[in-house]
Amino acid sequence: MMYINEYFIVFPEGDVQEIKSRLPFNTLVDMNGNVLSLPLPTNKMIVFKVNGIKTDENKGGSETYHFLELLSAEELLEYTK
Repeated sequence: MMYINEYFIVFPEGDVQEIKSRLPFNTLVDMNGNVLSLPLPTNKMIVFKVNGIKTDENKGGSETYHFLELLSAEELLEYTK
């Protein structure tokens, strides 16, 4: 039997999108779940922070949900150059 791991990001408003791999807690990501390199070039970006992770396991695999929090321009200042 094949075991499948699936990964998802959950946006603050509840929309869910599949992504390629697991994300670490507190990671900064873009709208597609791609990890952002620090320092950020500007604070005028749409950036989310992984603030929760939940994994549901079943016989054929697992589903990992990464819950995102939208960061404000003011909060992003500490991540810029």
